[in-house]
Amino acid sequence: MDLESFARLLTPGGQTALAEAGATLASGAGQVEAVTTLRRRFDADLVSAALTQAGLRRRAVAKFGPDAEVMYFTPHGLEQATRPEVAEHRARRLAGRSVADACCGIGGDLIAQARAGCAVDAVDLDPLTVAVATANAHALGVDAEVRVADAAKLDPSAYDALFADPARRTTKGRVFDPAAYSPSWEVILDLISRARTACLKVAPGIPYEYIPEGMEAEWVSFRGEVKEAVLWSGAEGRRATLLPYGETMTARGVEADVAPIGRYLYEPDGAAVRAHLVGEVAELVGGWLIDPQIAYLSADDHVPTPWAAGYLVEEVMPFSLKRLRAALRERGVGAVTIKKRGSAVDVEKLRHDLRLSGDRSAVVVLTRLGTRPVAVLASEMGR
Repeated sequence: MDLESFARLLTPGGQTALAEAGATLASGAGQVEAVTTLRRRFDADLVSAALTQAGLRRRAVAKFGPDAEVMYFTPHGLEQATRPEVAEHRARRLAGRSVADACCGIGGDLIAQARAGCAVDAVDLDPLTVAVATANAHALGVDAEVRVADAAKLDPSAYDALFADPARRTTKGRVFDPAAYSPSWEVILDLISRARTACLKVAPGIPYEYIPEGMEAEWVSFRGEVKEAVLWSGAEGRRATLLPYGETMTARGVEADVAPIGRYLYEPDGAAVRAHLVGEVAELVGGWLIDPQIAYLSADDHVPTPWAAGYLVEEVMPFSLKRLRAALRERGVGAVTIKKRGSAVDVEKLRHDLRLSGDRSAVVVLTRLGTRPVAVLASEMGR
């Protein structure tokens, strides 16, 4: 979809085509049938643009909920856009301020910021992306200025806060090295250095050495999946936040003891692991590490908590395909959830090689104790 095609979607005729495209796809029609149906009323270019946008809206419902029905997307923009719950959490720390959104994308964050009472000046280098963000602001009734501009030329000191979400995708896929972000890492650091307050959204796997001194690093998890890391100026240390629970935890330097596996095994949430808060989670459940290098905890009691998934330990054995398969078959296990940390085992190959049948389900945790690979048979207790 190019800028001209998108502009046509915003016309009365384009809106009609888009509505019919959405209804056609919702009816279960395949792509060929949908094209044939729409071509009876609209030209080929408009049909293509309408079906592309209708398809993106259907995909976006999982992330944006009901708002997706009136929003506009690009494929890359949808992939990188922040979930509303995460954007709202972040916007609460910026509420009521003037904000320069240096890389606005399709507008997920600017919408959350505007709803939080921020005066948002949003820029992006790509005209199509700006057009999409503008359309989204209008569709959702929020007040924000969106314009085509180079983030590197912003004066962040003219605003109360700088928000930056650099592009981490290219035509080849996701970018993991901050040096390959767009704008470049050097530009981002320069903007932060000139801002009164700065909030930088980065990938959750950002190498720790890239975190600037004097900034707080916050890892955000949504329903057990780490979605992003955020770097905040004006604060220091490490923080983990769990959504939608609204739980947050900061580092206090707690060191967990190391002891053998007890009655229960705990898997700390990935946000706590990335923020080096495993010791704090161990304290929360009254537990200990099973290995100083592995982020699995154990305890004698079950303490339900959103900070860790709990498992009742049934058996701990040295890892062996033959022995593991025999133990699972003896228990009548036909469905198995396999988790691992500190193990080199290929999970999908193992699942195939187990050749299980039965009515029960179980959890298999693959890890190591020192240099010894082990398998833990367990049942899930939940959070």
